[in-house]
Amino acid sequence: MIRCSTSSEEETRDLGAAVAPLAEPGDVVILTGDLGAGKTRFTQGFARALGVDEQVTSPTFILVRRYQGRLPLHHADLYRAESVDEVADLVLGELADSTGVALVEWGEAALGVIGGDMLEVRLELGPGDDDRIITLSPAGPRWSVRSQDLEKALVPWRSA
Repeated sequence: MIRCSTSSEEETRDLGAAVAPLAEPGDVVILTGDLGAGKTRFTQGFARALGVDEQVTSPTFILVRRYQGRLPLHHADLYRAESVDEVADLVLGELADSTGVALVEWGEAALGVIGGDMLEVRLELGPGDDDRIITLSPAGPRWSVRSQDLEKALVPWRSA
């Protein structure tokens, strides 16, 4: 588990951008946390670092948006998902196909469907209006082998 902190929306985007170069085809990144904690800002930075030129917005009402960059990015938002069956119907496991990476906002709903091979990014509101506490937890073999690289990439935002 790697604990970080940011003090602005741009820093949260920058942190997301620092994680993206480590992404590989087939990766799943689960974003959890309170409403307004910065899940979409993290995704915007991640997408920017993948070379996505389009504006990245939350796919709350359409559930999944796809963007093309160095890797295809499948950005899902499960805020409005009402059941595990609905999440399974989205075929989230297939979103992270052999060529792309899936970022799933409100990913708590997908944990039982996706399995344990993922990077979980928990974003929490901090003491100041723009402060965020961000905890990244690699799980499973895919992200665990990159945990040292992840720690190095996140040095500018590390907190105790």
